Amino acid sequence: MEIKQQNKVALVKEKLSETIDYKTYKNVVSELAKKGLSTSPEQTEVNSNFTKLNDARMRRLDKTIKVPDEIAEKFENFSGNHTWLVITESWCGDAAQSIPAMNRLAELSEGIDLRLIYRDTHPDLMDAFLTNGVRSIPKLIVFDNTTDQILSEWGSRPSAATKLVNDYKAEHGVLTPEFKQDLQVWYNKDKGQSILQDLAELI
Repeated sequence: MEIKQQNKVALVKEKLSETIDYKTYKNVVSELAKKGLSTSPEQTEVNSNFTKLNDARMRRLDKTIKVPDEIAEKFENFSGNHTWLVITESWCGDAAQSIPAMNRLAELSEGIDLRLIYRDTHPDLMDAFLTNGVRSIPKLIVFDNTTDQILSEWGSRPSAATKLVNDYKAEHGVLTPEFKQDLQVWYNKDKGQSILQDLAELI
């Protein structure tokens, strides 16, 4: 059932008090990785292993991601008042590749506040922002704090990666473990540039 826009706005405003910032999120993921745990309510070895991988991925991207000058200038000059609310989990590989880029851009702008919230403990929020009917993460919701409007949504992958996934699904029906590994290789080669280009279109 389609959720009305006004109900989505009310839900976003309600959930903002339960969000965390990027530094807190990174610290949580790092501590969970050390303990062999994840942010998911149901602990599994698979989620634990991916949390460890993603902790390393975020650390690497925080050090290496480079924002092109024209994108940096756009965010430095942004005069709005937005919250970027991201639905995520520690085990999500796409989230680990994308959220460091979101953070880097938010750091460049006084008008963007990056906030994160967990999918599995907030299913009502997740279900209001499905992607093609699926609980795909990361899911970025751009909220205008001045007008109380949801301006746009993004997720769960950069547009270039989404095309790779859709093309593979069209040919093979499902995403194999081998393809998922290839996708992470693509992310590593891309160095966050595709997500930066996508995000630059949101302001």
